[in-house]
Amino acid sequence: MWQIRKPGRIAPTFEEERIVPLEERRVMNVGDAGAEGSRDIHTDLKVDLHQQLLDLINLSKLDTMSREQIEEEVGEILQEEIAKQNHALNLAERRQLVGDVLDELLGLGPLEPLLKDGTITDILVNGHKRVFVERYGTLELSHARFKDERHLLRIIQKIVSAVGRRVDESSPLVDARLADGSRINAVVPPLALDGPLLSIRKFAKVPISMDRLVEIGSLPTAIAEVLKAVVQSRRNVLISGGTGSGKTTMLNAMSAFIDNRERVVTIEDSAELQLQQDHVARLETRPANTEGKGEIAQRDLVKNALRMRPDRIIVGEVRAGEAFDMLQAMNTGHDGSMTTVHANTARDAISRLEQMIGMSGIEISSRSARAQIASAINVVLQLVRLSDGRRRLVSVSEITGMEGDVVTMQEIFRFRQTGRSAEGEVLGRFEATGIRPRFLEDAISHGISLPADLFRPEVRFD
Repeated sequence: MWQIRKPGRIAPTFEEERIVPLEERRVMNVGDAGAEGSRDIHTDLKVDLHQQLLDLINLSKLDTMSREQIEEEVGEILQEEIAKQNHALNLAERRQLVGDVLDELLGLGPLEPLLKDGTITDILVNGHKRVFVERYGTLELSHARFKDERHLLRIIQKIVSAVGRRVDESSPLVDARLADGSRINAVVPPLALDGPLLSIRKFAKVPISMDRLVEIGSLPTAIAEVLKAVVQSRRNVLISGGTGSGKTTMLNAMSAFIDNRERVVTIEDSAELQLQQDHVARLETRPANTEGKGEIAQRDLVKNALRMRPDRIIVGEVRAGEAFDMLQAMNTGHDGSMTTVHANTARDAISRLEQMIGMSGIEISSRSARAQIASAINVVLQLVRLSDGRRRLVSVSEITGMEGDVVTMQEIFRFRQTGRSAEGEVLGRFEATGIRPRFLEDAISHGISLPADLFRPEVRFD
């Protein structure tokens, strides 16, 4: 045995204590409160035992042990502590409790089962009593609970300290990334009025492919082939959509069409992209330290990327002045670059880029800014999260140039909603607008063929 106990601790035997069954203890504590009260008792017991373990074990020895070894020794200690407190648990309850305490000791407590659940994409904590999850595009209240605000704050601190960040009253907002790549945002009092708030966007261990997007109905097969041609013919792409509409997922899926011989530089605030190419250089921003120094912004990374001999530059999302540098890169030989932006329509996405150019601090007229956009961006994709929770590509547009002071665009494909099913699912189909895109000629020059009748106005995609 590894003997992780601190010296000087003598545990009583089971015979020395009167054992009170857990169900009886629940009744003694909560009366007729039901399942909710039972869960609260379980949470209290779990957190209390975790605190006792911190006093009883030598934490430095945990680094040299496997989870199985820790589980074996912690299980023995927990039995002793449970006996002290007059608890009697059946085998299933004991195993559950040991697992939960190990999650408290080694992981993120009540969040661990949710992080391991492959059906969950988002975890949203609204105070210590309410934890919501998103499954298949729908939010639902989970059974996970924290003992109190201090318990939740401790887990948040554990998350952010692991990546060198801190969160407290003087710094109540934090963005960070878990070891598995999941993105987190935390807000604590005084900004969070009803208790700490925690949002976790889980990182997919296996990136969703374009074939999978077709399978789940995000876009038709024919449109997927068009997007493949867009990437392989090195057109610059702007992916637009609201929060949670699937922009990063689409960017990941489209990046699979990039030639494996090309050098790609990715730039992100929080690394989420999962490019499969051999030659990928990943860059991530760095926030300022506690003294307000040392920040490396996306704009700095975009400028530096130009010195790294990239064939393509992929910016996870443009939010401010880096949009100008990104457009400059697209206009100076880095064809086939891609980025995303928060916007509700393709036209709004262009307006957002113009606003971001103004945030760069460079004196440039509105017409010049629009000319930069018109010459840099070739294709704009619009994604939407529909009312039934499904994420769908709803528009493929092409920027064709300038007319006066206006950036001209033409929509090539669009999704037309036709109704809703009895189960509430949004019904509709993709259709061609009848416009032959200019990027079709670029695709042909790169040896890529697309059926000419694909763009006829009577074509419908189910």
